[in-house]
Amino acid sequence: HVQLVESGGDLVQQGGSLRLSCTVSGNTDDTRCMARFRQAAGKEREDVALAGISGDDSTTYVDSVKDRFTISRDNAKNTVYLQMNSLKPEDTAMYFCASGPPTGTLATMLRKPQLWLNWGQGTQVTVS
Repeated sequence: HVQLVESGGDLVQQGGSLRLSCTVSGNTDDTRCMARFRQAAGKEREDVALAGISGDDSTTYVDSVKDRFTISRDNAKNTVYLQMNSLKPEDTAMYFCASGPPTGTLATMLRKPQLWLNWGQGTQVTVS
């Protein structure tokens, strides 16, 4: 059983920064790959993850965030971080972390939410 516990969401002004955390417990075979999705209020969850990190710590991002967001992993703390800089009002959303075993390339996995087996409860980011 895998549990993903999220934290770090907050209200921040445009141009500000936040760091989201996702702490993992349980079967690490299902947590080698990690990703971040988001869902704006009143909308469906975006089908493409914002960022992902694989078991060898390679990363990939969608174009809209690749110069602003950084995903990283601290294995000693079983935690994956998403550092978000230069935040914009359109970044306002509930952010979810997800984990899964490697199933294809990371770039492919980011476009297939169904490949991610475990999901966190979400953390709210609001940019004013």
